Amino acid sequence: MYSSTFIFAKGQYDDEFFRLDEAIAEAAKKIPGYLGEETWENQTTGLISNVYYLESLESLQALMKHPKHVEEKRAQGKWLDGYQVIVSEVIRTYGDGRISHPAGTFDVANSSYMDSGATRRSA
Repeated sequence: MYSSTFIFAKGQYDDEFFRLDEAIAEAAKKIPGYLGEETWENQTTGLISNVYYLESLESLQALMKHPKHVEEKRAQGKWLDGYQVIVSEVIRTYGDGRISHPAGTFDVANSSYMDSGATRRSA
């Protein structure tokens, strides 16, 4: 499993930003291996983090190479006051099961993934 965290400082958004942002979110959901996403905002710094979870590096690369993603990346300077991307290979996730999370429960040693709906799949 992989995660891609896009951390950014808000700039000035316009209609084009919102259109592309929605198109990328919809495209991500259609990529085989897409597990989910979440967004966080740091109230102290004002930075926002969008985290995408995908089953494989190929799934992540498909998202990164999607034409809408490439278009938004080229234009990011119009809307953002800086960004950082962190791509990570997830080794394991766990919890007490009381909250739903896009990453579910995953353990690379067992090559299995248990989504929040308790469906076991191979990684």
